[in-house]
Amino acid sequence: MTEQTDLTGVKALMFDFYGTVVDMQGGLIEAITPYLESKNYTAQPAGRVVTWWRRTHFEYSMIDGLLGRRHMPYREIGRQAVDYTLTRAGIDHTMDEVRALVSEIERLAPFPDVIEALQKLKDAGLKLVILSNGDPDMLETGVKFSGTEDLWTRVVSVAEAGAFKPHFNTYATGAKAVDLALSEVLFVANHAFDCVGAKAAGMHTAFVDRRKRPFGNEYYPPTLVVDDFAHLASEVIGRVKG
Repeated sequence: MTEQTDLTGVKALMFDFYGTVVDMQGGLIEAITPYLESKNYTAQPAGRVVTWWRRTHFEYSMIDGLLGRRHMPYREIGRQAVDYTLTRAGIDHTMDEVRALVSEIERLAPFPDVIEALQKLKDAGLKLVILSNGDPDMLETGVKFSGTEDLWTRVVSVAEAGAFKPHFNTYATGAKAVDLALSEVLFVANHAFDCVGAKAAGMHTAFVDRRKRPFGNEYYPPTLVVDDFAHLASEVIGRVKG
């Protein structure tokens, strides 16, 4: 379901990074597979262990945001999530091993269609911005590794807002970082919760439906649903030109 497609006032596209620009699930499966083999772990496939890891990370970050206390760094949330996941799987591990696995988040490749599409959007005169739950230093390393560093107007960590997405302050901070109103931004994510948060804050949203799953929220429907970044670029460039 989509709401409206008039994007003539949009001046910037703001992207979630992990899982939207870079392939987090695939990259972490590749990273953890040799680790699980070294532990002779065969009880669950690597993909399922990574899914446990990512779901736990998401749960812990949402808890942190709801507590309203000091914002916990993304890296620390990751350490807790991996430690829990390995414990749940019954894998003996050290904290050095946990930290090494968490560091793999900084070495994720972009989806194959990403760089070409981003270049087209930039050439069309649009500002391109990252708004990510990642820590500033993690994003600096990860963006460079992805090969997209020259495409961004700004890379914004939610550390600047003091809360994880989907808190309103994160989207407001992202828009303020590029001197735009919330309504002048199209937020792009592969995660429905992120699109819901951005729409509730006042942004347009584009849901990248790579996994072919229902959006699941009729109250804050995405402005656009696209298959991938190539589809995103073709849809957006025509619409923002009016």
